[in-house]
Amino acid sequence: MPRVKPVDFEDRLTLVEHLDELRTRIITVLIVLGVAFALCIWQNNLLLEIANAPLPSDREPITFGVAEPFTTTLTVALYAALILTFPVLIYEAYAYVLPALSPRERKTLLPFMLMAPFLFLAGIVFAYFVVMPAATDFLLNFNESEFNIEIRAKDYYSFVALTSIAVGILFQIPTGILAVTRLGIFTPRQIAANRRYAILIIAVLAMLLPGTDPVTMIISMVPLLLLFEGSLLLARVLYKPVPEEPGTEIEPSGEPPGPPVEPA
Repeated sequence: MPRVKPVDFEDRLTLVEHLDELRTRIITVLIVLGVAFALCIWQNNLLLEIANAPLPSDREPITFGVAEPFTTTLTVALYAALILTFPVLIYEAYAYVLPALSPRERKTLLPFMLMAPFLFLAGIVFAYFVVMPAATDFLLNFNESEFNIEIRAKDYYSFVALTSIAVGILFQIPTGILAVTRLGIFTPRQIAANRRYAILIIAVLAMLLPGTDPVTMIISMVPLLLLFEGSLLLARVLYKPVPEEPGTEIEPSGEPPGPPVEPA
């Protein structure tokens, strides 16, 4: 029987119970995904109009196969359903790992878990209104005199969906920075001292975006760098050293205190 009762920090579950709870949460996500998919199929014309908006007004996607309009529409609906299901996926993932967190860690991470879906949606909006128009304008006009450029629907919609999802995930940078500093894993000073590595990682991630080009890479990097610096500034304001657990005081020698020695 699947577990639906929340698990407390003090509870001790067997492996079977853990797997049972994981199955329940996966089924919940799949049900939500199915409902979202049905809704997107119902509104597939609206979804295709939204996806086509970043294209120049004189261009529209084309198909080559008999079944391609049908399969492409299903693919677009599935991508949209995944985006709609993401907040539920975040919640279920948090609820599953919640019992492993101490009350202090739970209290620390909850605001960031609530912030994650909003940052994801902000990334989707940024990708749609900023990244996609710039990317399509650059890519479709690159060496246009040398090619007969047509836009295949299947490839274009995959490009739109994967780019949007990737930018949405990259917008989780503030959540990660604030979480690791609040948990005491890293200090803001340590992150700032390794800023050059963070910039390199952001550049590599922006370069790995689907169908990336120099324009898209730069446009994607700018908000990510601003998010990184803003998160680091906020982390410095909110940073509080993690209190040591009682009984773990360190002596000047660097070793934990030993047992008291009785007089001879």
